[in-house]
Amino acid sequence: MRERLGDAVYTLLVLVAAALLAFLSTRFGFSRDWSHGEGASLGAGSLAVLETLEGPVEVTSYASRQGGLRAVVADFVDRYRRAKPDLTLRFVDPDADPAAMRAAGVSVDGELELRYRDRSERLKVLSEAEFSGALLRLSRTRERIVAFLEGDGERQPLGKANADLGTFVAALGSRGVRAVPLPLAGMGKVPDNADLVVVANPQVKLDPSVAAALVAWVDGGGALLWLTEPGEDAGLDELAGALGVRVLPGTVVDGNGQAFGLSDPSFVAINTYPPSPVTQGFALTTLLPQPAALARLSDAHWAVQPLLRSSAKSWNETGHIPKAGENADTVRQDADAGEIPGPLDLAFALTRVSPRPDKREQRVVVVGDGDFLANSYLGNGGNREFGQRVFDWLLGDDAQVAVPDRSAPDRELALSQAALTLIAVLFLVALPLLLVATGMLVAWRRRRR
Repeated sequence: MRERLGDAVYTLLVLVAAALLAFLSTRFGFSRDWSHGEGASLGAGSLAVLETLEGPVEVTSYASRQGGLRAVVADFVDRYRRAKPDLTLRFVDPDADPAAMRAAGVSVDGELELRYRDRSERLKVLSEAEFSGALLRLSRTRERIVAFLEGDGERQPLGKANADLGTFVAALGSRGVRAVPLPLAGMGKVPDNADLVVVANPQVKLDPSVAAALVAWVDGGGALLWLTEPGEDAGLDELAGALGVRVLPGTVVDGNGQAFGLSDPSFVAINTYPPSPVTQGFALTTLLPQPAALARLSDAHWAVQPLLRSSAKSWNETGHIPKAGENADTVRQDADAGEIPGPLDLAFALTRVSPRPDKREQRVVVVGDGDFLANSYLGNGGNREFGQRVFDWLLGDDAQVAVPDRSAPDRELALSQAALTLIAVLFLVALPLLLVATGMLVAWRRRRR
């Protein structure tokens, strides 16, 4: 009887201890990342960004119910939620209302929208660097003023026409950027409080005073984005000379577009980028409809980095421009007409020491196309994301959260050509011969028995 009572008390004590441990586990937590390089946890830079966010962060994932994408997104966002409990995640099924998704600009399954206070930002790539970088930009409070040149038929920053930039500028507005008109013909100079001036494809030749004001803005250390087009005569030769760039004649034709499913050879698709601060880590495809090629002058006083570059199958066509459905083979490069074979540079990022005492570096971007940001083409590939990267860089908001490579070291096997040849000889020649010799030896020994 006494032994049974002792066993019962022991069992009761074990159950009480288990219940107490279960209760304490709901109040206190402990976790430890034992993965290689702590790859399953956030880096120190991301944690520092989360500490600066004073308020809730809403994350919306436009991921379909089918497949396991939602689980991947939830697991990724949960890393941030452990460090910031008021960061919430909700899912929206893009298949439930495709029309609403198109109207909202959602084009990728799993696309994320981050909202902090009155600002928001979209992400198409799920990575710690992109996610933390977006949070860093949303945390900045100072409004940036971008002045768009107007009065000479430029693309309207708030317009809704196909050629205007209204959709893109609205997205910039949600990230703390305010677009203002810049009628230089009446003002005479760029206001000192402007953070960036945008020249978006003037349709008529600018008055010499307007061009001189733009040159004065650049000479004074101002940031500039210049969008130009093939055959555009905007009277900006002096500005081009001050920047040390030249717009080549003709329209770029790229025969590599068929690999992207493009039927129009004058549409240039780019998914590999020259190394630059703007395109670092950028993996989306940018589509440029009928761009112009650019060249740099040897005597420029700028450090010039290419941002966009066509393929080796391209050239600047100065004659007949192929139309949609027309094969690029129907036109050929004519060297006698001054047509230059690719690769051709389509965008430049220019930097130099700033003449302004309050800034360390002056930045300018010149792009041989303005359609990629227009309402009708903004949703193609990574046009929106590339444009946002350009504006972030020009406005000095390009600081990326330092995320070291903490992936497993043995994910890739790098072999030299000699090693590959040795493996091929071993498995394709030596091993079959060994098997044949072994079989013949076994057969010979059996016959001798």
